[in-house]
Amino acid sequence: MLHPLHEDAGETAGCFLLMDEYIECSAEPRSLLVAKLVPNRSPEFDFKSGCETWGVAFSPDGSYFAWSQGYNIVKLIPWPLEDCRISRKIASRLKLDTKGRSQCGEKIIDCGQNVWGLAIGAPRPENGGRSSVNQSKCVSRISGMVLATGLANGEIKLWEVPSAHLLFNLKGHQTVVRSIAFISNENFMLVSASRDMTLRVWDLNQDGNLLHLLDDHKQWVYCCAVSPDSSKLCSVGGGKTLQVLLWSTISYTVIWKLEGHDADVVSCAFSPDGALLGTASYDKHVIVWDPHTGESLMKLRHCSPAAATLDVDDGFRTGFVRAVSFSQEGLNLASVADDGLLRIWSLDLQRPITVAPLANGLCCTFSPHSDVLATGTRDGHVKFWTVSRVLPTLQHICRSTLRHVTSIQQIMLLQVPKKIKEFLTYKSF
Repeated sequence: MLHPLHEDAGETAGCFLLMDEYIECSAEPRSLLVAKLVPNRSPEFDFKSGCETWGVAFSPDGSYFAWSQGYNIVKLIPWPLEDCRISRKIASRLKLDTKGRSQCGEKIIDCGQNVWGLAIGAPRPENGGRSSVNQSKCVSRISGMVLATGLANGEIKLWEVPSAHLLFNLKGHQTVVRSIAFISNENFMLVSASRDMTLRVWDLNQDGNLLHLLDDHKQWVYCCAVSPDSSKLCSVGGGKTLQVLLWSTISYTVIWKLEGHDADVVSCAFSPDGALLGTASYDKHVIVWDPHTGESLMKLRHCSPAAATLDVDDGFRTGFVRAVSFSQEGLNLASVADDGLLRIWSLDLQRPITVAPLANGLCCTFSPHSDVLATGTRDGHVKFWTVSRVLPTLQHICRSTLRHVTSIQQIMLLQVPKKIKEFLTYKSF
């Protein structure tokens, strides 16, 4: 059970801490730390191997949140965080209904191994009740949302949401499963990325049958992500070559080998309309790509001139970028780095519009239906931030809508001025 405390309360194990602080680097949109989830364990276990939060995830419909809190445990909780004792001021920032349900629906899942990869997915609803040929040949045990956990021993365990009932235990990887992503098209599949330098594609409609083994990477595979339309798969890894690969989810062959980073690439994410791809690297940069052409659109450098003016806790002092996530309107991008800072970037300005202290951050993800960003840290904690939403222009709404349904080739064939094509392909904002 997560309990809210008064804003001046200290960090108590097993609590839901409410915050009311922020660091604002300009008069533009700000990030506000509004809540913190703390594992129910003695603080003496913090910052020891195995206590890290390597993964945080929202369900596709925004109704559940999961985080790996270290020592084999994943907690699955209803979202938004709702409790009648939360002040209306805080609730409004989290878009809470203060008369809503309690936290009694939370589940504590012991995965038996340290959890490195985490994702929640769901099969796509059938159109008009019609099943595809592949679906009609099988009877799947999966009818709703699924929580997937990638473990230190190479196994992947899938749990039913919200019951936390174990569905499958997939075996095949030789070591740590670092990242997981779902493919939801006419089929329902899972992609896993591992330190054994491979990706594996599993058919969840066939009880987790292994469909493909992808072994083009030559070093650890840190992360994988699937485009919103499930047509493309991105995988990123270590080494000096083959760091960022884009795959077709039809043929499972590499369609682009993206070059531009100078060190291991550890995180990747698609924008909500699938028109952009962000990759984060130990070379202190985030690169935003056009996944349809393989072109690098912008390179965001993580230097830390603001660190001296911020109250940053002791932690790592490199500029390694750990994670990246796009906001839901697709105009901002969040990044977490080892210099102790959370940054919210404006893609239009190509610079941070908000910088906040976040010591030992490892991962981040935006809620699918709000302006809340979740971040995980090395001590097994989760922090929730509200990020001031950018009001998209009518032009951007039209662009995003068009990019959901139109290929880059179709756009280039449009009989429109060059400047409009540049706008539609995100070469200008």
